[in-house]
Amino acid sequence: MAPKRPTGAGAFPIPVEHTVPKPPDPAELYAALDLGTNSCRMLIAQPKGSQFHVVDSFSKSVQLGQGLEQTGKLSRASMARTVNAMRVCRQKLQRHKVRNMRLVATEACRRARNSEYFINQVKRETGLQLEIIQPEEEARLAVISCAPLVSTKTEQLLVVDIGGGSTELVWIDLRNVPMRERPRAIMRLHAGFRQDAGPFAAAKVVDWISVPLGVATLRDQFADVEDDSARFALMSWFFEENLEKFAPSTEVQARENFQIVGTSGTVTTVAASHLGLRRYDRTKVDGLRMTTDQIDAVIQDYLRLGEAGRRSDPRIGKDRQALIMSGAAILQALMRLWPTDRLSVADRGLREGLLYQQMSAQGVLEDTPF
Repeated sequence: MAPKRPTGAGAFPIPVEHTVPKPPDPAELYAALDLGTNSCRMLIAQPKGSQFHVVDSFSKSVQLGQGLEQTGKLSRASMARTVNAMRVCRQKLQRHKVRNMRLVATEACRRARNSEYFINQVKRETGLQLEIIQPEEEARLAVISCAPLVSTKTEQLLVVDIGGGSTELVWIDLRNVPMRERPRAIMRLHAGFRQDAGPFAAAKVVDWISVPLGVATLRDQFADVEDDSARFALMSWFFEENLEKFAPSTEVQARENFQIVGTSGTVTTVAASHLGLRRYDRTKVDGLRMTTDQIDAVIQDYLRLGEAGRRSDPRIGKDRQALIMSGAAILQALMRLWPTDRLSVADRGLREGLLYQQMSAQGVLEDTPF
């Protein structure tokens, strides 16, 4: 006997309406591109309250500064890799019809004798106009990107941005700023380190420095040292020597209410290694606070692994393994010099600073707490 057919079996299914997300208005979109010594990275975002929502992104290791230490020039191969990456960025900008953008280049282009030729080549082949920014603006943009991570209890702040070709350090005094206003006072620095804050209490920039040593340039300077541990120690010592002119280096600082915020691939990689992440997760890394002992434990683990072990370590990644020890040498020197046993990890930097700067200048960010 055939089974009884259920009631309504022959009825047509009711169509389900799927809502398609409405694409953002191109007039509300902002783009920021950071072309550094090692990487080309871009964000496209739209304002959302006092923050922004990322719509699209791009990141690629182009090694623009490869060989720059020896020749003083950008090589043809590195320029070709970078132009190809810039073509991908152009496609994304065109797809989203972005009108508001800043596309900047940093240390490699500042130092290279043929940077003007390269900038013209990018313009000719992609239609994109790169802008070479000076170290002070690079430092300022890194600072404002970290504003949401600044504790309201912080009185002395050191922001460190470890790049491929340079490292920026900014020391800020927040003691005269009301506690609840301290993150916002950092954001107002987008207008300049020396400013009249008007009716607002201003964050005082005590000193800042741009050291022409980043993860790529420091690695290249000690490439002839064969022993892994010796090379690491020499890199850390050499970086510390280059901080002599940074005013806070010569003064005794109070440990209480002092905060270091570190922004770079080095810092986020060390954090990911500490957490044991085999697959990187920004939500777990950004804002993490690490102790000096935890940072030292990760660095000692890197040294025990050796070059072969680091190459196969999934926590480090193929793009970062060649640069992680020079970055770790910089990080260890910084933690050795200043009076804190904690570091705030920032998965943010120049791109985020460029976005905040553009949005703040056009008044599209809401005046609400971070």
